[in-house]
Amino acid sequence: MQDRSIENFNEAFEAELKRHGLTRRDAIKLAGLSSAAFMLNPTKSAAATQAKASSAKGKVVIVGGGAAGCTMANYLVKHLDDPDVTVIEPDPKSVSYQPGQTLIASGIYELDDILADTKDYLPSEAKWIQDYVVEFDPDNNKVITSKNGEVSYDFLVVATGLKLNYDHIKGLSQDMIGKDGIASIYFKDGAVKTWQLMQEFVQKAKSGQKVDGVFTHPNTPIKCGGAPKKIMYLTHDRLVEAGARENATLTFYPNGGSMFGVPEYHEAILNQYKARNMKWNYHHNLVAVDPKAKIATFDHHYLVQGEWDEDLEEYEMIPKNELVEVPYDFLHVTPPMTAPDAVAKSPLAWQRGSAAKGGWVEVKKETLQHTRYPNVFALGDVAGIPMGKTGGSVRKQYPVCGANLVSVMEGKEPTAQYGGYTVCPLITSIGTVMLAEFDWSAKPTPSFPLDPTKERWIWWILKVYMLKPMYFHGMLKARG
Repeated sequence: MQDRSIENFNEAFEAELKRHGLTRRDAIKLAGLSSAAFMLNPTKSAAATQAKASSAKGKVVIVGGGAAGCTMANYLVKHLDDPDVTVIEPDPKSVSYQPGQTLIASGIYELDDILADTKDYLPSEAKWIQDYVVEFDPDNNKVITSKNGEVSYDFLVVATGLKLNYDHIKGLSQDMIGKDGIASIYFKDGAVKTWQLMQEFVQKAKSGQKVDGVFTHPNTPIKCGGAPKKIMYLTHDRLVEAGARENATLTFYPNGGSMFGVPEYHEAILNQYKARNMKWNYHHNLVAVDPKAKIATFDHHYLVQGEWDEDLEEYEMIPKNELVEVPYDFLHVTPPMTAPDAVAKSPLAWQRGSAAKGGWVEVKKETLQHTRYPNVFALGDVAGIPMGKTGGSVRKQYPVCGANLVSVMEGKEPTAQYGGYTVCPLITSIGTVMLAEFDWSAKPTPSFPLDPTKERWIWWILKVYMLKPMYFHGMLKARG
């Protein structure tokens, strides 16, 4: 089985290369690594698959059939000798390759390149209910669905993903993406429309007009924290390609006070921005859009020095806010993101602290087990843990979540631990990527003996040609 998974990966890898006019020999020579080196640790995966399956019993319900939910379903049917697994997922294409949306928005992929049918990746041993969960009732071990009523469980895995809240920005809604210069890569159709708008923006600059590109990052956790910068880098490159870069001003408006939470990557990104003459303004949160006037309004929040506190021996820092209006020709919106309403309003959500504001599932960050309901686990974007809202994080989370769930089913304590691994292949140009890997230590944790702060062509090969077949033929099938 493992040999076949590698064969499937190799076939998909070669097809991807061929589509872009490269041979396997070209890519491997450029990367300096074999395709097997990029596989998701097949030796370890094979050993796990061959291990004796557990005889534990119990009905497992997985809410969500995207990357996290689908992978968990495949893990469980491999690790339980008599699996009783139900997946509740409404989207017939829930496993489509979301990281490819940035590449669609820059004209490198097309929409069909990322689409896939959910039925082809959910295990045949699992039952699929194509429906929404509208209510969680963990005190009675059941969920309520939109069309199929109550579904009971012995064990629950929450993998719903998150909710995009465009309407939390005054004057904006999701159906406005693609109009009046407003772009966003965070859903499939939005990525297609972003590419159309980017081309119009580049053409205006090429015609000699002075144009403004504005890129936002909200005041909530988001999936793929590097994506707002990726699309900015790619816009820069398309302008350079057209010979029109000097006519465009590109400015990043993040809510936070740095480019990246890991200092080494922050410094690297700053240097890249300076080299490309890209601008930034920290502590700006997008709160309103006037699409007809093409004005974006930001809440600029900052601290000013107050009086000296003799007891604390420091100056009081007073928070201030002001609204700033910014004109744009091309506005890329990263919307505020929260847990889906059914999760956020349920007893499963965090009840205290900053995590409560997003409605994320309250789990122990190491074991991914719920802190108050021991038969409930969560992984992926909806899990209320620091960082970790990337597909690369799911790849490290699912073996931990799966192993701990099986342990609890066997009446044991969960012992597997997730270390917070997150990876962001930060596209810095058409042809280079900085592979930012890190964990809860907020330090670089590179998988390869290369300086992780450097932009490299080999990571472009990884990002554009290899990660997609690895996702479909490796992770989704719980093979690595």
